[in-house]
Amino acid sequence: MTAVAAGTTLPARVPVRGIPLLRVTQVELRKMFDTRSGFWLIASIVITAFLATAGVILFAPDDQLTYATFVSAIQFPIAVILPMIAILAVTSEWSQRSGLTTFTLIPHRKRVISAKAISSVAVGVVSVLLAFVIGALGNLAGTGITGTALVWNISVTEFLYFVLGNVLSLLIGFMLGVLIRASAGAIAAYFVYSFLLPTIFGLLATSVAWFRDLQPWVDVQYAQSALFVLEGTLTGEQWANIAVTGMIWIVIPLAIGLGFVTRVEVK
Repeated sequence: MTAVAAGTTLPARVPVRGIPLLRVTQVELRKMFDTRSGFWLIASIVITAFLATAGVILFAPDDQLTYATFVSAIQFPIAVILPMIAILAVTSEWSQRSGLTTFTLIPHRKRVISAKAISSVAVGVVSVLLAFVIGALGNLAGTGITGTALVWNISVTEFLYFVLGNVLSLLIGFMLGVLIRASAGAIAAYFVYSFLLPTIFGLLATSVAWFRDLQPWVDVQYAQSALFVLEGTLTGEQWANIAVTGMIWIVIPLAIGLGFVTRVEVK
């Protein structure tokens, strides 16, 4: 080692600034569109929304051609696609083996996961807003073709409920991606969450008397379905059902998954 001469002034150490969360979020948002699968998955939201709108115009009775009908029809494909987008946003780091590069450039893994969550929610909110726009166009076109009265029967409160419900559905997919970190496994688990568990809970509520009152507190799909009813405001008990089931099925598993992400070796 070379000794430093007496009286020599060393240059001031320049502090190293971390990468801002906004920049990391922008990168993660761009990564969601970079791959063909990611691009077409997001594009499928628009495609299926137009197909659902066309289906309502072609097959719905004239007295059912209302704004709420169009939005409800568009909701079904969005409810399936948005969680898939959130799952792939997380699991791509492991399935495409890009995690080693990502977590080397940004060692704070929680920051990367936070950026993925923000970008996923942003895509979800924009997708829901786009669904409302397409529904409005379908409402105008449907009433124009059939000559029926134009009905705008969704309030601002119901609109906000609809956005919140879709964001919560997206977060279920995001949680599964963080917890399982494998695309196939997380997608399979999501369909169990969305279709198998609600069926089991519904059968239990039908056959077991004491479980009927317990179902709203343990069945996340049942509790969150109140956000999509589009029939006025929710009661305090319904909000409590959403909070409790969200804690059980989203927050706690997500915390466990984050613990694994921050500790597991990336290969």
